[in-house]
Order: sequence, then structure tokens, then C-alpha cells
Amino acid sequence: MDINLTSQKGIMIIISSPSGAGKTTLTRKLVSDLKSAVLSVSVTTRKKRDNEEEGLHYFFINEEVFDQMVEDGDLLEYANVFGFNYGTPKERVIENIQIGKDVIFDIDWQGAAQLKNNYKNNIVSIFILPPTATELMSRLIKRDQDSIDTIKNRLNAAYDEIKHWNEYDYVIINDDLDEAYSELKSVITSEKMKMSKANTTNISKHVDQLLEELSDRLKD
Repeated sequence: MDINLTSQKGIMIIISSPSGAGKTTLTRKLVSDLKSAVLSVSVTTRKKRDNEEEGLHYFFINEEVFDQMVEDGDLLEYANVFGFNYGTPKERVIENIQIGKDVIFDIDWQGAAQLKNNYKNNIVSIFILPPTATELMSRLIKRDQDSIDTIKNRLNAAYDEIKHWNEYDYVIINDDLDEAYSELKSVITSEKMKMSKANTTNISKHVDQLLEELSDRLKD
């Protein structure tokens, strides 16, 4: 990648899960609660569903536009899921990080692997697991968004997705939404503190200023 993020102020928060495990609900709640967080909105070549809004859930584009974005290097990551292409536009993510916003990625393991390979610093990755396979199937059916064949495809994809759980920094089992959300927020808070501590340049400046102020007071 040709973008240098070493001086970034925000962090990248990757959240992945199989369909039905609660990833989207948790990420939307995070964005609603955390003033410093924004959700990265992906582009996709699939059709817009009735309950989706352009620019809020996805940017809906055709294959030609998607291929051009890949060729021009305008995507941070991209993957094919259920026969459709998905990708993360680069420009908006970089802008948000550089002004101190934390960017949340609601992406699958393929996109997560690309981001982690290309940007190793200031990334925390979290995988959300369902409590049981029965509960996962029940959630997919209750959503009433997909046909039985599509649900079967999602369960097959879930099997493959779950096998990548150990590629993530943290794993949360979403048995109770409130508990899972509390764990998720705790992870992000902890990681931000660690990353802030690791930023020795800023801390060094802060320490120097503190010592200077204390020295002036001691002279009085």
C-alpha cells in the first residue's frame, strides 16, 4: 500500500462474524455510543434490499465500477461473498483516521486478513461467535430476509468463516447482546489505552510539559 498510516490518530476496529451472529447490531450500537467512532461503509455489487439505504448500509455499484476501483487502488480491501463483490473505499477511511476518528469495519475474514497484512499498526480485530448452531439458524430465519436456499448458503459460509476465529485478537460469544456489547466496548477501550501508551512521542512531549510546569511551581 502507498498510504502511510504511521502518524494516524484514530484506530481501525475490525469486527467479523458469520451472518446471524450479531455483528451488524453490535457495530451500529458502537457507532451510536462512541463519539470518536465512525462506521466504514462498503461498496457492493449486490442489489439493494428494501430496508437498506444508499450510503448508510452500503454504496451499491455495478461490476464495472467495482473493477475500476480495484484497478485504481481505491479499495483498502475487497472480497467476493455469496457471488457478489464487497470492498472498503480507501479515501474516507484515511481521512477519518487522520482527524482522530476510530473506524469500525464490518467485514468478513478475507477483508480482515487483507487489512491486517497491509496495515499492521493500530488495528484491533474482534470475532463474534453465536452461542450455538441452532441459535444461529434461528436468528437467520427470524430475520425473514432470505429464502431457505440462501439461509443454507449462509450456514455453509458460517462453517468456513468460523474456522478463522483464531486469526483475530479477541473472540466474543454473543449469547446475550448486552453482555457481548459490554465485552466489545471493554476490548476497544483497553486497546485504545494500550495504543495511546505505545505512542511514546506524544507521551514524551506530555511528560516534558508536566516536568516543566512542576519545575516552575517548585521555584516559587
